[in-house]
Amino acid sequence: MGVRKDLRKAQRHGGGLAERARVELVKDAQGTVREARTPPLATHPATGTIADIPFTNAAEAPAAVVLRRKQGGAWCPVSAEAFAREVTETAKGLVAAGLAPGGRVALMSRTRYEWAVLDFAIWAAGGQTVPVYATSSAEQIEWMVSDSGASLLIAETPENAATAEAACAGLKTPPDIRTLDGGAMRDLREAGREIPDEEVSKRRSALTADSIATLCYTSGTTGRPKGCVLTHGNLHAEAANTVELLHPVFREITGQVASTLLFLPLAHILGRTIQLACLLARIELGHWPSIRPDELRPELRGFRPTFVVGVPYLFEKIHDTGRATAEKIGRGASFDRAERVAVRFGEASLAKFLSKTAPGPSLGLSLGWALYDLLVYRRIRKEVGGRLRYAISGGSPLDRDLNLFFYAAGIIIYEGYGLTETSAAATITPPLKPRPGTVGLPVPGTAVRIADDGEVLIKGGIVFGAYWNNPAATDAVLRDEWFATGDIGALDADGYLTITGRKKDIIVTSGGKNVSPAILEDRLRSRAPVAQCMVVGENRSYVAALITLDPEAVANWLTLRKRPRETPLSELAKDPDMLGYVQKAVDHANAAVSRAESIRTFAIIEGDFTEDNGLLTPSLKIRRHAVTEAYAGEIEGLYGG
Repeated sequence: MGVRKDLRKAQRHGGGLAERARVELVKDAQGTVREARTPPLATHPATGTIADIPFTNAAEAPAAVVLRRKQGGAWCPVSAEAFAREVTETAKGLVAAGLAPGGRVALMSRTRYEWAVLDFAIWAAGGQTVPVYATSSAEQIEWMVSDSGASLLIAETPENAATAEAACAGLKTPPDIRTLDGGAMRDLREAGREIPDEEVSKRRSALTADSIATLCYTSGTTGRPKGCVLTHGNLHAEAANTVELLHPVFREITGQVASTLLFLPLAHILGRTIQLACLLARIELGHWPSIRPDELRPELRGFRPTFVVGVPYLFEKIHDTGRATAEKIGRGASFDRAERVAVRFGEASLAKFLSKTAPGPSLGLSLGWALYDLLVYRRIRKEVGGRLRYAISGGSPLDRDLNLFFYAAGIIIYEGYGLTETSAAATITPPLKPRPGTVGLPVPGTAVRIADDGEVLIKGGIVFGAYWNNPAATDAVLRDEWFATGDIGALDADGYLTITGRKKDIIVTSGGKNVSPAILEDRLRSRAPVAQCMVVGENRSYVAALITLDPEAVANWLTLRKRPRETPLSELAKDPDMLGYVQKAVDHANAAVSRAESIRTFAIIEGDFTEDNGLLTPSLKIRRHAVTEAYAGEIEGLYGG
């Protein structure tokens, strides 16, 4: 198995790679770790900014393949020289379109190649990017454009453009709106022909580490989105230190040429910084606009990345697809055994790697792993292209058992944690020191502190400087250079961070018990047939849950029982067999908490929580107030109302 060989090879290296970033710990009088900090591996250069990345690549390695672009059904290479040339041509077009130094351009598009070109072109022209989710409502678009003062908006589709035009019609100075699918890139190149290249070079050279690179608006579970002011220095600190921490694993351990398919929204800061890191390190990068498993899986098989960055939802669905496939051929019980073996094997293997005194997997467990590698695990690897060895998961905690399952299947998933305000990852599992169940150590150059009330505080070059036009909100979260995240967590004896929930989401039962819903919800979603869920119980005598069902899991369940696929949900919600199926997922969630915190009852509800119906944010977080309002009757029913 590739990852096990990598770990053994790393041990033969004498631990050099694993020890490159040494964490420093600060303990209180009782010996509890209250702060962890990691010195930087990369510092910002004396001159230049992230806007220079394409041009540095073109100068140093013009023929290097830095991107692959989907054209005519094939992934076609794009050289560093070609990418820099396209960035220059587009930047000149933006100058011709009236973009002034310090001006702002809104990008409303899904993840695609043109996003990368435009982002760097805006910077090369001295401008600032304002990402807008393609799924944003007219009200959200109007607010972000008016608050940021964007003079130009580039939308992906005519439908996006129509929504933007309607949203901005009432503004005193509506932005100039262009459409990617309507030839915006061609038009910009044509318009910029009369602008000399020197104008772009002059504007790019005028940028500094303190220059604003982007106003990245939080998706927000409540209230209006806030524009996080992120500088070129913030983004460089994130991208450069992440590269220096992780990329040597590929260069010195795996022997692979690192490549990734980026499918996270580029309107989200995690997608942006992954793109920056890849181009900085000249890691081959492709773009795909959808995270839907049925649309993404064929592209993973075609692109064959060596690593990916995703959210727990992706890994949950890959696992669920494997189980559904096994059930269809009558091997559901075999898959369940393979899963149990995977968790035990993963625990024993990692324990052996991390401690020389640990015995490692027994002979029987190793033979069991070898059997299920032939029957199950290799199919999981095939689902993601066959070359995948590493993955990074962020956005919310990944179920520990699921992480161990993928490890046994030959894929190490590193977890990370961060926010828009921290330029994406503030912590990440260090290479060759995996610890499932945590979100890792501070990214080099970053410090993490736990406040007296358990809130996670972050400090470092990755931390933003202000919310745009909102000093009151800024003052509320920035305290003596420490950013108060609003998340509750703890540091273990080695400085690894565990996140237990959001301060504002903590449920207090009528008995006075504090319950973090995130722990339960994350574990619930990791088990079929659950699609989405929300834990409730504020001022109630016990904890309960609203649960939606995954259509694919339900269809497979019905097929196996030779029941009509058109069986209404109202019937399934009362079906003893289906309730028992869901109860297994609930039992899995409850295994992580005390009896007082456990889910006592649940309701299967119609529909799902999605962006389209306003119950999820674009980053797939639950809008708890919206769900509570939409299902008020069902919640009352859980408590006899």
